Amino acid sequence: MIRVLVVDDHAVVRAGLRQFLKDVGDIEVAGEASSADSALRQIRSADYDVVLLDISMPEKNGVEALKQIKRDRPGVPVLVLSMHPESRYAVQLLRHGASGYLQKEAMPVDLVAAIRMIHGGRRYISPALGELLASGLDRDDDRPIHECLSERERQVFMSLAKGEAVSAIAATLHLSIKTISTYRARVLEKMKATSNADLTYYAIKNDLID
Repeated sequence: MIRVLVVDDHAVVRAGLRQFLKDVGDIEVAGEASSADSALRQIRSADYDVVLLDISMPEKNGVEALKQIKRDRPGVPVLVLSMHPESRYAVQLLRHGASGYLQKEAMPVDLVAAIRMIHGGRRYISPALGELLASGLDRDDDRPIHECLSERERQVFMSLAKGEAVSAIAATLHLSIKTISTYRARVLEKMKATSNADLTYYAIKNDLID
């Protein structure tokens, strides 16, 4: 029997996973946690075969929680569950020790396959994530994505993350609105973001702005 710890701050998600997995013959939900700190306490006091970790947790973000889990129990495989597409966080989390990354909208059969695969000592790589890795997005260096921006792109990125309008940024930098819009498009592409809100979230998560 594969003993799973489910870490998610939404009770309905934990209940849904527990209900689904109880019908799978070789997997059981042996523990639940609603925060990263609670999960860490349980991991230190009980044995689990697999941890299902939501990336968006209160108090600690997914990367911080993953690092702590791997420090405390390096042998326990962690499957990250997220509402975000693989292009946002998957490669970064794999580099930090995750054994797999699965979107919450994935089919239940994929979840079961992923749990069994990482329990068996392998990594779970979805087809979409496999394409990312094959295209070279798994960079050799460990730099944050924003450090790969040019100086001007970084200026535009920080301004957008702070909520400044394109017209205001253009006035500050003495550039045309069209030029700033072009820089914005480049920043969104390089950062694998789809909106200014994504840039703000990234900046806050990485302590670039308050």
